[in-house]
Amino acid sequence: MKPSIEEYFEPIKRLSKDLRAAAKSLTIDEVRYLVDLYYQIQKIRIQAGGEIRAMSESTEPIEILDWVFVNQQRIERAIFSALDVYTKNESTGMGEWAREICGIGPVLSSGLLAHINLEPWRCAKSIAGKAKKPCQLEEACTPECKLIIVHTAGHIWRFAGLDPSSIWEAGKKRPWNADLKVICWKIGQSFMKVQANPKDVYGKLYAKRKALEQERNEQKLFADQAKNILASKRFRKTTEAYKHYSVGKLPPAHIDARARRYAVKIFLSHWHAEAYRRKFFKEPPLPYPIAHLGHAHLI
Repeated sequence: MKPSIEEYFEPIKRLSKDLRAAAKSLTIDEVRYLVDLYYQIQKIRIQAGGEIRAMSESTEPIEILDWVFVNQQRIERAIFSALDVYTKNESTGMGEWAREICGIGPVLSSGLLAHINLEPWRCAKSIAGKAKKPCQLEEACTPECKLIIVHTAGHIWRFAGLDPSSIWEAGKKRPWNADLKVICWKIGQSFMKVQANPKDVYGKLYAKRKALEQERNEQKLFADQAKNILASKRFRKTTEAYKHYSVGKLPPAHIDARARRYAVKIFLSHWHAEAYRRKFFKEPPLPYPIAHLGHAHLI
């Protein structure tokens, strides 16, 4: 007999005392691994669900597949539960802070904690390309190796692949963190989905920005970008993208992605500001446009 959805999750609702204690003291590397594993299992589980539905329609026997699906779901929920415990107990308090944001749950919150460090170690030899493996704080390889304070959110944007001026050149090391970029993409998707929630903030920023981007697009203010994209990439003339780029406009999917990135960058600015206060016990520096360019609008 196929178990109910409540029976799927029953073992997960109450982690053992030992597992809960272990979840509270996860290391950053362990959190990073669990977040990645969670999304891998989720992807496989969704694919398995599709296969099961297709086979059910063809009346093929699927008892073993059902069993695999149920256990994948249980592991997924177990990881979720462990990260739920972790984000409620990690020392900075940023886990719970992020979870107060509509659209951010334990997994996304853990992903931010696992990949963003406001005081990272920088190995001078590694940056210069003279060392395959960077040195550690305990064993600095040169006097120039040191801890670097991330004073502005712009550094996080760049690290997350949200800086359009950052280009990954052929043969060079990727200039951003691929895992954090995926986390930010998922955050953008989440904001898009919760915009109708009365408690939402960033989904509404997304919607407002999308309307502005669409207006600018109709005025062909992105014509230069469209021209450059058309020149640097190959598109079949029958595609929706080509139809827009060829007349000096960005396609709807591009506009939507721009709006989601905008909302995510504002969120990361707020995340950085709050984390900076908690870590260094002072206000973070003002954003560059406000501090140096005379802009007055701060969200």
